[in-house]
Amino acid sequence: MDTLQTLLLADIVGTLAWLWLAFVGIVAALLAFDLGVLHKDDHEIGVRESLLEKQLAAARLPSIVVRIPFPCTNELYEREMSKAVAQAKADGITHVIFGDLFLEELRAYRVARLAELGMQAVFPLWQRPTDLLAREMIASGLSANLATVDLAKLSPSFSGRRFDERLLSDLPREVDPCGENGEFHSFVTTGPMFDRTIAVTVGETVIREGFAYTDLLPA
Repeated sequence: MDTLQTLLLADIVGTLAWLWLAFVGIVAALLAFDLGVLHKDDHEIGVRESLLEKQLAAARLPSIVVRIPFPCTNELYEREMSKAVAQAKADGITHVIFGDLFLEELRAYRVARLAELGMQAVFPLWQRPTDLLAREMIASGLSANLATVDLAKLSPSFSGRRFDERLLSDLPREVDPCGENGEFHSFVTTGPMFDRTIAVTVGETVIREGFAYTDLLPA
C-alpha cells in the first residue's frame, strides 16, 4: 500500500484527490451483498450483481464478496465481514478506504473494528463540504443513477433519476447532496476511475418497507 500512503501524505492541490485515492493503490474491492436487495434473478428489483461486476471490471479491481442474508443481524454481519477482512489482511492488505463524510459514530465504529484486526481505516473525503463535493464529482465527468430512495426523506420520483445538477437543485434543503444520511443510494456508470462506461436503462420502481428501489438494467 505504499502508493496509497504516499498519496495520503502528499498535499495534492487543485486535483480531484478523492478520485485517485479511491482507486490508486487499491488491490481489491470489498463488497457486502445483501441478498434481500442485490440479486442475480431477473425478476428481483435492485442493483443487479452483473452490473456490480461490470463496475469492478471498469475499475480494473478484483473483488472480495461477502454474502449476507436478509434480514441480517448485526452480529452475523460483523462476523462475516470480519472473516473477509481477516483474509484480506492475510493476503497482505493493511488499509481499508471508506467514503464516509461526516458521521462521527460510523467512523469511530469502522476504526475500532479494523483496529481489532490490526488494520487501519482511511477516510480521504472526511469533512469535505458535501454540496461542493457533489458538484465536483459531476464536473469531473461522473455519472450515476439513484437506485434506492428513503421515502421518509424523499419522494419516490427521485429513484432512478440521474445524479446531476438538476437533481441537486431539486433536493429538499434538509437532504444531504451526497446522501450521507442514507437519503439515497446510487449506482455509478461513468467516471475518471473507470476505463469504460457502464450502459444502463432505468427499469421498474417498487416500494418496499419504506424505500423505493429502481431496477437498473444492463443496456
